[in-house]
Amino acid sequence: QVQLVESGGGLVQPGGSLRLSCAASGSIFSTYFMGWYRQAPGKQREFVARITSGGSINYADSVKGRFTISRDNANNTVYLQMNSLKPEDTAVYYCHYKRPPWIRDYWGQGTQVTVSS
Repeated sequence: QVQLVESGGGLVQPGGSLRLSCAASGSIFSTYFMGWYRQAPGKQREFVARITSGGSINYADSVKGRFTISRDNANNTVYLQMNSLKPEDTAVYYCHYKRPPWIRDYWGQGTQVTVSS
């Protein structure tokens, strides 16, 4: 089992910044994918960003140039720095983890990000 604990959501004005954190614990492997998805009201959950154990990084087109994913291997923690936030970034953000044998997806409890003036 893998446990994911997120923090860092909140209310921010358009153009502002927030940093999300996700700490993983439990059955952590040295090979993994870890990242973020989000779900806005009335919409499906969508991919935001991902970092692999090898250091590869992917972003959704909608957040490229504004969001940065990074990790702290010593603490099994992944961060999402979100800059130039827009109202359309408003969603519940979920941490995601996947490891061999690549069958099960692990999710955090979600953290609300609201971008509004």
